[in-house]
Amino acid sequence: MKVVAKTDKGIVRDINEDAYNVGEFDNGVSWAVVCDGMGGAAAGNIASSLAAKVISERIKKGYHEKMRDASVINMLESAIIAANIEVYDLSRSRSELRGMGTTVVCAYVDGDNVIIAHAGDSRAYIVGDDDIRQVTTDHSMVQDLVKRGEITLEEAEHHPNKNIITRALGVDEELEIDFTQTVLNENEKLVLCTDGLSNYVSKSDIVSDLKDGQFYAYADRLVKRANSNGGGDNITVVVISN
Repeated sequence: MKVVAKTDKGIVRDINEDAYNVGEFDNGVSWAVVCDGMGGAAAGNIASSLAAKVISERIKKGYHEKMRDASVINMLESAIIAANIEVYDLSRSRSELRGMGTTVVCAYVDGDNVIIAHAGDSRAYIVGDDDIRQVTTDHSMVQDLVKRGEITLEEAEHHPNKNIITRALGVDEELEIDFTQTVLNENEKLVLCTDGLSNYVSKSDIVSDLKDGQFYAYADRLVKRANSNGGGDNITVVVISN
């Protein structure tokens, strides 16, 4: 597996509240976690960093070769639940951290088999040479409006409440996690990202930026494009390919 990643605070924000971690086991199985923190002062940064750390440690500790898919899902769920408890407990212990939380999107990649876990609006895409498919569905107010047929997908792209999410790790004692299983075909790339990318770079531009075969330039290229389009938020990108 090939993995490349980059995070950047953008050109508007003073601090980077995104966090990520990636890894690969000896047998080539790869994993990645991307978090986008929220909260006053530095609380978002604390939430995302802690969540990424706890999830990563749980995956490294819990993984063993030849795991069945159901066991992988249980491992990811346990890791994210553990992170939710730690972030929530920390937020309750210090008044200045009260209400902090983070999105999470986590991927397990074994050859062409991909398992995604997520909560919030950080996304996973499968990108081919000429197409892109969003694997995750945002947990957001605007996505709920789309689901109910009250607005179109086009209207959702520019909705003023686009940044309001309906699920986040660390905000409540319990967290509902969505899981998706998909296939990563030859010449396709798995992209995990925060909304600093998805809100500033179009899907067609993501496809365009990932089609020339210069794999280890991909993350840097996407971050630069988000910044050139305004860079109004922190940007994190992880790209994984066979």
